[in-house]
Amino acid sequence: MNRSWLKVFVAAFFEVFWVIGLKYANDFYAWTGTVIAIIISFTFMIMAGRSLPTGTVYAVFVGLGTAGTVFAEIAFFGEPFSMAKLLLILLLLAGVTGLKLITKMEAEG
Repeated sequence: MNRSWLKVFVAAFFEVFWVIGLKYANDFYAWTGTVIAIIISFTFMIMAGRSLPTGTVYAVFVGLGTAGTVFAEIAFFGEPFSMAKLLLILLLLAGVTGLKLITKMEAEG
């Protein structure tokens, strides 16, 4: 995996934190952490978009961030688990993986 894709994964990782922060932040420190996560997330996404197709970067960023946020909500915040959610998240991740693989092949070809 090249560094650009690693930047997309780092951006998506921090996206999970800022999305959760937007929902649960209720004091100065939580809001500060949320803003820092937003800055880190978008900085890495922008850096990745300089060398990868922007649409693919955004789709992978949002897909991984969405999956991570759903899993974090279930694991840490008592969101109900259902097989339907799991199957839909797996479908989303399959699409994101497909985009990444196709983009790699197009870049090489």
